[in-house]
Amino acid sequence: MNVLVVGAGAMGRWFARTVRDAAAVAFTDTDPASARAAADAVDGRAVPTDTDEAFDVVCIAVPMPAARVAIEQYGPLATEAVVDVTGSMRDPVAAMREAAPDAARMSLHPLFAPDNAPGNVAVVTDSGDETTDALLDVLREAGCDCFETTPAEHDEAMQTVQAGAHTAILAFALAADSVPDEFQTPVSQGLYDLVEQVTGGDPHVYADIQRAFDGAEPVADAAGRIADADYEEFQRLYDALS
Repeated sequence: MNVLVVGAGAMGRWFARTVRDAAAVAFTDTDPASARAAADAVDGRAVPTDTDEAFDVVCIAVPMPAARVAIEQYGPLATEAVVDVTGSMRDPVAAMREAAPDAARMSLHPLFAPDNAPGNVAVVTDSGDETTDALLDVLREAGCDCFETTPAEHDEAMQTVQAGAHTAILAFALAADSVPDEFQTPVSQGLYDLVEQVTGGDPHVYADIQRAFDGAEPVADAAGRIADADYEEFQRLYDALS
């Protein structure tokens, strides 16, 4: 199997590392140097962004805002399957149907930072075949737990587990004062650890997530309810959550 990975960022490199033993990998990226470096890391090759070469599998691994354009350009190059690992599912699945109607189509969302692989991988098999089955087998052999979902179920879940969770953690970071370590409680220390984890990532990625999924406002509204609650209302909210 020969695979073209579109996007030489962290997720594209993870996909290439995972499939390298089962496929010959090529990279393309708007930054040719990044494409060459990513390809060299998996004994692959770099191809120009205007390539018209056909590949068994095309993997779209670009930022979410660029997914549709990349799928429209590179999806037709797939002779067997086109997949994406962009992080959202509704729009990429729809774009793959339009760009590659005769190919197998699958959307994958690894629910972990690439450096923390393996982990859970959400899967939408829009149109499966032996190639997509083989790719899932490779992911499972690498230790990933692949589970099927739908584009709607996935994107709705991301409102909570990504946009909402990130909002809560970053809001705490914005509101928190610096305190000596000896004052930390198990709860506060856990939150500071999460702040460090979230703010250690790529701000562009987190901004894309916040723009893609409507999870911030419910968290802000909930914080307002807690802030405005009197003694009895706070107890009612606490009991309901318990």
